[in-house]
Amino acid sequence: MFRPRRKVRLETERLTLRPPVHADFRQWAALRLESADFLTPWEPTWAPDHLTRKSFTNRVYWAQRSIAQGTAVPLFLIRRSDEVLLGAITLDHIRRGPAQAGTAGYWIGAQFAREGYMREAIQAVVHYAFSSLDISRIEAGCLPENTPSRGLLESCGFKYEGVAQSYLQINGRWRNHVLYANLRHDRRGKTDVG
Repeated sequence: MFRPRRKVRLETERLTLRPPVHADFRQWAALRLESADFLTPWEPTWAPDHLTRKSFTNRVYWAQRSIAQGTAVPLFLIRRSDEVLLGAITLDHIRRGPAQAGTAGYWIGAQFAREGYMREAIQAVVHYAFSSLDISRIEAGCLPENTPSRGLLESCGFKYEGVAQSYLQINGRWRNHVLYANLRHDRRGKTDVG
């Protein structure tokens, strides 16, 4: 089936969110390497070729295919003031039919953490998903001890839904995750559960 190529570019107060391009390789590899100690406790184990140009090229092609097929929206966070790459956010596993749902995942470079950039990005992606993609539910998960990520999700309107046992392999081990969801027409009140 032929699908027209979709252009995705979101603008926020301080950020441009756009798909990765080949020219991003050096910035991406440097940021990931500089932030390795900060990121690895929360991420799947990096493949041996994780920081290579070939791996990044595959990532760019995957992003293009995913957007064209409507299965994911992988975006880099670019600071508008100086065009610096700060991190990435992906709305992945987009499911259509009766579900109309997707899963959000994100990372930010260590030096840019806790400056509100990811909150800005999540809010933009949630708005885009609800208003342009007609998604009804966005899910996200994180490790129970990742207090900053949990607080970030809650501040962006995600609500705690429970715990998934052995949900993902993180840093080489199967780990439980706390699950959150943001619903387009959420009638649930705030809770202190979790």
